[in-house]
Amino acid sequence: MDKPGEGQGDCGDAGGAVPFFRRWGAPPGACENLTTVAHLTLREAGSALQRGEATEARRAVAFPSQVGAASLPALPPAAGEGAPGYGGGMAKEKITFRCSECGWVSPKWVGQCRECGAWGSVDQAGEAVGGPRASATTPRRPALPIGEVDGERASLRSTGVGELDRVLGGGIVPGAVILLAGEPGVGKSTLLLDVAAKAARTARSGGLGPVLYVTGEESAAQVRGRAERIGALEPNLLIADETELGVVLGHVRQSAPSLLIVDSVQTISSAQVEGGAGGVAQVRAVAASLIRVAKESDLPTLLVGHVTKDGGIAGPRVLEHLVDVVCQFEGDRHSRLRLARAVKNRYGPTDEVGCFELTDSGIYGLADPSGLFLSRTARGVPGTCATVSLEGRRPLPTEIQSLVAPSSGGSPRRTTSGVDHARVAMILAVLQARIGADASGADVYVSTVGGARTVEPAIDLAMAISIVSSLKGVPPRPDLVAVGEISLTGEVRACTGTQRRLAEAARLGFSCAIVPAQGSEDLTDACGITVFTVSDLATAIRAAFPTDSQ
Repeated sequence: MDKPGEGQGDCGDAGGAVPFFRRWGAPPGACENLTTVAHLTLREAGSALQRGEATEARRAVAFPSQVGAASLPALPPAAGEGAPGYGGGMAKEKITFRCSECGWVSPKWVGQCRECGAWGSVDQAGEAVGGPRASATTPRRPALPIGEVDGERASLRSTGVGELDRVLGGGIVPGAVILLAGEPGVGKSTLLLDVAAKAARTARSGGLGPVLYVTGEESAAQVRGRAERIGALEPNLLIADETELGVVLGHVRQSAPSLLIVDSVQTISSAQVEGGAGGVAQVRAVAASLIRVAKESDLPTLLVGHVTKDGGIAGPRVLEHLVDVVCQFEGDRHSRLRLARAVKNRYGPTDEVGCFELTDSGIYGLADPSGLFLSRTARGVPGTCATVSLEGRRPLPTEIQSLVAPSSGGSPRRTTSGVDHARVAMILAVLQARIGADASGADVYVSTVGGARTVEPAIDLAMAISIVSSLKGVPPRPDLVAVGEISLTGEVRACTGTQRRLAEAARLGFSCAIVPAQGSEDLTDACGITVFTVSDLATAIRAAFPTDSQ
C-alpha cells in the first residue's frame, strides 16, 4: 500500500480509497461512492489482503451494505475456495533441507547441521505433499503356509574362511546381505578378495555360478595385482570396476553370480537420485536396490562400508537396519592381529570373534591365536602375569606386563596400551588404600603383549599382580594365571566363564590359577590346575607370590 498522505492512508478520504480499489479493478463509479462510507478501514483491509485473509478483508471493508454490489470489485476468493496462494487448489510443495552426512531435516537452510555438526552439508530437498499412493500389484510369489516353506533355502553355505564362518554363525545364508565395516587400511579388501577366491573355487567344484567382485575404489588391474600377491587368481572369479548402479545391476543380470561383493557401497551412485556418491540419498538408494536384487534371486551379497572418525559406519543409520548382518573388522595397523566381530546377525549369535593375521602374502585365520598374546621370554620376569579374557564366547589368553619406574620429576606418568586407562588408575588407588602398595611417586606403564586390546573387568586381578610384582621386583608364581574383578573395597568379585578360562589355561600348560571364591562352587573340573580361591585383594597377592619371596 501507498504511504499515508499519498492518496490512501486516510479511511475517510475518497482520494485514498480510489487507488486502493482501482488496484483490484474497480470501476470509477464505485470509487466515487466510497466517500459516504464513514466506517471504512482501508488500512485494515489492505493488511488482511496482504496476509491472504480475504474473508477478514471483507469484514473490515463492509461495503456491501453501503454501495451497490454491482458497482463494486470482486475480492479474491476466501481461503479454501480454490485460489492458489489462499489455501485451496493445487497441493503446495514443501521445501525441506537435508544434511548429506546424517540425514537431519530442517525446514530452513542452515550453515551447520544441528545433529552432526558438519558445515556446508545441508542442501535443499523438495518433498511433494500428498503424492501418489502405492497401488496393489500381483505378488511375485503367493503366500504359503508356514509348514510348506522350503527350509533348505535358508541353509548355511561356508565361505571357505573358517574364522569368518565362526563370526557369521556357520556360513552365508542365500539372499543374506552382509555389511563389513572397518577403518581404511585394516584389510577389508584383502579379506573379501580371499573370500571371493575360495568361494569361486567352491562354486566351480559344485557347479554353481561365478563370484562377481565389483570394485568402485580401485581399478581391475590393481585388484589383480593384489590377487596375485595373495594367491587369489581363480577363473571363476569375475572383476568389474564400476561406480554406476545401473551398470552393476547389469553385470549381475549378465553373469548370474553365486556371490556378489561390492567394495564399497559408498562409491556406487544411481543416476535417478540427486547428489554425489556417498550421500545419504545415494547410499540409501544403492543399498535398497542391491538388497532387493539379493532377496529376489537368493544372491548372498557382501558390502564394504567405510567408518567415520568415531568408528561408526559412515552414511545413514538406516543402512545398518536394512542389511542382515553387520560385521566390524578392526585392528591396529602396526600389529598383525585383526579381529572380526558381529554387531548384528539375524542368522546367528553376536558374541563370536574371528581372529586373523595380516601378512605380506595375505590374510590367514587364526584358530589358535594364543601365541600372539604370550611372550617368548623365560618365566621368572618381574612385572608379568597371564590372564584369560573372553571375546564373546571365545577364551583368549593375554599376558599383562607392568613396569614401575622412578619418576624423573614433576607429575608421575601413567601410560597404558591395550587396557583401559581408567581401570589402571583405579587399581593403583585400591592397591595403595587396601594393601599399602604405594606407586604414587613413580611412573607406571601397563601394556598387553602382541597388541591385544581387552577392557574386560576380569583382567583386573592380573593387572594388580603384575604391578605389585614390578613394584617389589619379585616375579609371581611360575605358570600362574589370574582371573577376577577388583572392587573399590578390595574385594575380588566373580566373573563369567571361569570354567572355560581354566580349560584354556590348562591347554596352554599353566599349572596354577587364582580365581574368585564367589562362584567357584560352580566349577566342575579343575582341569589339572592347582586353583587358589580368594575373596579379597590381600589374599590374592599372598597367593600369587611364593612364601620365600614375601
